[in-house]
Amino acid sequence: MKSLIKFTTTLLLLLTITNSLFISLTAAEPSGSPTNEDEDFPSVGPKISLRGATHLLPRVPFARCDKNPGICKRVRGKRDCCKKRCVDLTKDRLNCGRCGHKCNFSKICCRGKCVNPLRNIRHCGGCGNACRGGNKCVYGMCSYA
Repeated sequence: MKSLIKFTTTLLLLLTITNSLFISLTAAEPSGSPTNEDEDFPSVGPKISLRGATHLLPRVPFARCDKNPGICKRVRGKRDCCKKRCVDLTKDRLNCGRCGHKCNFSKICCRGKCVNPLRNIRHCGGCGNACRGGNKCVYGMCSYA
């Protein structure tokens, strides 16, 4: 009887240790992904190098400019280096017009300025959608009422 209790206790202890190790390993963030506390949108995951297949994939979304800030303008025009990433200051709502300038919750970045697409006559419902003929922009639609 003593050996059965000892065996059960040992087995229960091993299961507890295994379970706690499993939980701690699966909850840990991967070491390859950067941690930016001030980012509003978390990164998708670690960047993977596909050697030999890079000519098939676009490089712009993964372009990093920490070593060479000029790489952003060479890859695609009108891009600047903000926090080691190439961004388009005319469209990026986290870097609108300049690095670190975030648009508020209901606003989007159009031509480097934060605008409200629900009521802006020049950007009604989205960038570049202008209301014509004196119509007003209401709830992102021209001449709603």
